[in-house]
Amino acid sequence: MITWLEPADPLPPVESALKVPNGLLAASEHVDIDRLVAAYRRGIFPWYGAEDPVLWWAPDPRMVLFTDAFKVSRSLRKTLRRVAGAADVSLYVDRSFEQVMRACAEPRAGQDGTWIGDEMVAAYVQLHRRAQAHSVELWREESMVGGLYGVSLGRVFFGESMFSREADASKICLAALVQILRDAHVRVIDCQQNTRHLASLGAREISRSEFCSILRRELLDAAPCWDRYAGAARNELLSGY
Repeated sequence: MITWLEPADPLPPVESALKVPNGLLAASEHVDIDRLVAAYRRGIFPWYGAEDPVLWWAPDPRMVLFTDAFKVSRSLRKTLRRVAGAADVSLYVDRSFEQVMRACAEPRAGQDGTWIGDEMVAAYVQLHRRAQAHSVELWREESMVGGLYGVSLGRVFFGESMFSREADASKICLAALVQILRDAHVRVIDCQQNTRHLASLGAREISRSEFCSILRRELLDAAPCWDRYAGAARNELLSGY
């Protein structure tokens, strides 16, 4: 059994999450913004299908990318250096946050649906307006060809989703994100679930208890100032690779 959360109910302890399915902790009718922030701060995130209630998860182990462990292949390094000086593509931060979410929600090969429904979009757009959620985007002229978004709290970035419409577009955005976070002394990107793609980029699993310990420490500090990167194109973020 999992906990059904009424609007005023606190989130249950992560240790009470189910082992099968791994990390399922609680359910609620809606995504409340304050509860969403409180969940992230405790290592909990929402993930659910269109016909489901809101399901809250805290899996064990947890997939994490430490920014100093980000792996850049030789071919990707060449791509990053090309984009850094390119005139035909531009890298932006927070240019079109909602558009990134909508793009991440588009159907993908091998998937029947998406967990990024209208309620989720509305919730994260509110977080974006509160400067707690951000996007990194790759544009070719006036068309967005790749991007990612997530939640920024303290010295942790909670990655949510990414998409590519051109080869390596999401990897380029991730490389830019890593550089932003390194500059701000943020060393942790929460990747939530283990995938081969994330592992190839340097992410690895740690225990839930270790992850929660990291959160207790890293969330004491202020989040990076994302405004310094917004506005003009930021291709120079890739020049260090």
